[in-house]
This record gives sequence, C-alpha cells and structure tokens, in this order.
Amino acid sequence: MSQSLEILPLKKPPRTTIVVPGSKSITNRALVLGALLAKGFAYAIRGALRSEDTEIMIECLRALGFRVLVDWQEEMVCVSSGVEEPIIPAAQADLYVGNSGTCMRFLTAMVSLGVGRYRLDGVPRMRERPIEDLLSALQQLGVHARSENNDGCPPVIVEAHCLDGGRTKIKGNISSQFLSGLLLAAPHAKTEVVIDIDGPLVSRPYVDMTIKMLHRLGYFILDDYASGQLKVLSSRARDLDPELITKKIDSAAFHDGFDPRRHTLLQDYLVEPDASAASYFAGAAAITGGAITIPGLADNSIQGDMRFFDLLEEMGCRIERNETSITVHGGPLTGIDTDMNDISDTVMTLAAVACFAEGPTTIRNVAHIRHKETDRLTALATELRRIGAEVEELADGLTITPRPLHGAVIETYNDHRMAMSMSLVGLRVPGIVIKNPACVGKTYPRFFEGLEKLR
Repeated sequence: MSQSLEILPLKKPPRTTIVVPGSKSITNRALVLGALLAKGFAYAIRGALRSEDTEIMIECLRALGFRVLVDWQEEMVCVSSGVEEPIIPAAQADLYVGNSGTCMRFLTAMVSLGVGRYRLDGVPRMRERPIEDLLSALQQLGVHARSENNDGCPPVIVEAHCLDGGRTKIKGNISSQFLSGLLLAAPHAKTEVVIDIDGPLVSRPYVDMTIKMLHRLGYFILDDYASGQLKVLSSRARDLDPELITKKIDSAAFHDGFDPRRHTLLQDYLVEPDASAASYFAGAAAITGGAITIPGLADNSIQGDMRFFDLLEEMGCRIERNETSITVHGGPLTGIDTDMNDISDTVMTLAAVACFAEGPTTIRNVAHIRHKETDRLTALATELRRIGAEVEELADGLTITPRPLHGAVIETYNDHRMAMSMSLVGLRVPGIVIKNPACVGKTYPRFFEGLEKLR
C-alpha cells in the first residue's frame, strides 16, 4: 500500500451489504483459551480474524511451544500443545508483541502459568504504555513479574513457577485488558483466585466478553461488580462437560497436521463479526444518508460495541435489527452528549460522524484512551481541527462543534482507528488524504477494499 491514500467522496448514498471480518477481541481471547485448553487436545477457532494483532498472538503462542496451524482461506486456526504438563510448554521465550495491547497484557498473565523465564517487548510506543497495575496484581499472586526498566512499562520480565492462586487487587481505571488477562489465566492456577477491583472499571463490556467466553467453555467465574470482586474457580480442560468434546475434524488443511489417534478436537469456537469494525460502515451510512447492512451481528452479540448503534439511533439514524443482521439507515443527524467509557474503541468513529451533525457532540469519560496506540484524544482534536472542525479537548473527552470542512492530509500516528475513522470524512469532503493507510492492518487489513464497495 502507498504511503498515503486519497478518499474520494461518494457520488450517491450507498445502499449495500458489507461483510466485516471476525472480532479481533474475540479471536485473541479464543487463541489464549484454546492454547490453555489444548493439553493433549486440538482446539479449533472458526471465523478467526487475520490481522497484525492476531498473527502476532499466533507467533507468540508458537514461541511458547504451542502448535498453531492456520487456514486463512477458511478463516480457521487450530491450536494444540500435545502435552498435559506444563501448561506453557516452553521454559523460556522472548516474545515480541509489536503494538498489540491485547497480546502484551494477555500473554504477561498467561506466562505466569509456566515454569521458566519469559520476556515481552514491543515497538517504542508499547514501551510507553503502562502495565504496572497488571504486574502488581501478578506479584500479589506470587509471580516474579517486573518492568525491565523499572518504569512501569514494557519490556516485561516474568519468572514463573506456576500460578499458585490466592487473592489480588487490580486497578480498573487504566485498561480492562489487565483484568481480562488475569481472568484468562486464573482458571489454571493451583487454587481459586479472588480478584478485587480497585476503583471504577473502564470498558467493562470487554471484561464481560471474557467472562462469557470462559463460561461457554465450562469455567466458573463468580462476578459481583457491586462489591468490586471476581472469584475464579480452578479448573482443568479434562473437567469440562463431555458434551464439549468431539472428534470431528472437517477441514482438510488440518488432516496432515493432527493425528486423530493422538488428538481430540474440542468443540470449535465460532468468532462473531467485529462490532468495532462494523462501526465504521455504520458511521458511513450515517454520514452519507445511505443504508448499509452488516450480516452476522445481532442483539445476542457478546460485544459491548454494539451500543454504538444505539448512539447513532440517538443522533437520528434508523436502525433495523433482526436475528441475522443489522442495518443502519442514515438521516439528518443531531449532536449528542454521551458517556462512552464502555465502548471507547468507537470514540473515533463517533467523532467523525459528529462533524456532520446539527449542533455539538460531547464525548465523556474516556480518559483511558490516551494510553492506546497514541493519545487518541489529543490526536483526534488535532486532526479534526486540521479539516476545519471546532474541537474542545477535555481531560476525559472532546466536544466537537461542526463547521464547514475542507480537505487535508491526515496524520494517523500509526493508529489503525485514526485511519479508518478519518476516512469516513472523505466520503463527503473532497481532498481527505490518509497517511500510512497500511496501519489498518493491525485489525482490519482489507478495510479500504470494504470502503470501495460503497461506491
């Protein structure tokens, strides 16, 4: 892909169906769960997303000694460890996670189940992203986990001797991924793990997603958010409901990779389409007055970002929901005042939509997105002002007041969500040029192909 990409305005409102790829959040959770479950088993993930973040997770699992086979044409990944113990096959590993927060946080907790020494590092921006709260929580459980440079950020060193269990406290106001990482690892501790949440929990729907996935696989998590406590009961793969186990392997790509005499395939996990990715096309319908259908997303989704569609409805869109899809019908938009703490991955999308509303839009309670791939509040304020919008940057959000917009070269800060959200403006405003468009590969490599389908 070229170093910059101009987004050409649409000649007419789109009326089409867009198929979005599988959820990155679910895929990476399923990969960790699959690896930890795959003691002598093979575990299949269908509908898996192929992206920079998920490929990083796969390579890290391989470095930890797990066997991972992929069939991207079929959107399928199979994981196996081939051994009962130890849970983490490799006794040492040097893991490179790029700029993937989910990989850094989930794997830091995961390797605490091993016996050995593990180092995790990433790009320069990853070395600025805080992780001390997770390290502290692991230390309270007896894990020797530390920041290599003693600054509370990666690189991380974990010296593990299995996870004993016990009680720990973790702050909830920086990243829900800290808590999700603990929850993914905790069922494999020697005894139950009790987690006390200190303060408000940001992006709670992502923790709920983790718990729902664990419940589906037979783990027992008792959650009492009112008292700020989660209890995770120790479990093993062999303790799962026998109905979860099948010997069916129906993808030819894996017949040579797994010996049916040695591996039993756990019931596969089907990944939902990515609601965060869907938000861009929902936003496109809102901005252009079109009608866009996204199949595979329904009200029973486990993804909290489905609430983004409610916000579009509040702004004036008509949302059509059924059991197999969701359709957004754009219309005259009105600015809103909203707390987006629980769906912060869609803040940038809503900011783009807000530029075309009548009256200001205020987004609140999302200070934690300053610790993402970039400081997303400052980056958004800078780039929206560059195209002519009036923006007030708040400590925990933004107020966007629409003004006549004009073309500009958009800096993306190597942030996939900046590139995708600001591209939506180009569907209405000529002259919008996206720098480093390839950064969308982090979660949605074929995003711009989808955008072209709106024409």
